[in-house]
Amino acid sequence: MAKYLISFPARAMAVPAEDLAAVGEAAREVIREAKAAGVYVFGGGINDNVAPLMVASDGAVTNETYPQTEEFDGGFCVLELPSHEAAIQWAAKIAKACRCSQELREFGYDPES
Repeated sequence: MAKYLISFPARAMAVPAEDLAAVGEAAREVIREAKAAGVYVFGGGINDNVAPLMVASDGAVTNETYPQTEEFDGGFCVLELPSHEAAIQWAAKIAKACRCSQELREFGYDPES
């Protein structure tokens, strides 16, 4: 089975403040369903209150990030699924719950992960 990253940037979730609680509960319900199905690996949201750091190969740390990830925020989950079609179905469930489109990416196979 392959692992899939399902994610969205924070700006994609344009939900009225009065709907946030319902959206959060709907998203948690999909995650509970994924856990019950045994496909959930990990998930969460990027803490935008903590700045990213760049850690170099020599251990040096700087307050920066790769330019293409300056706006890497929002939520994500990793699911382990039997097919690309199953991943699309789960991404659709999450998109419906979160009321925003989800990006779907497949991890490369690693026999030790």
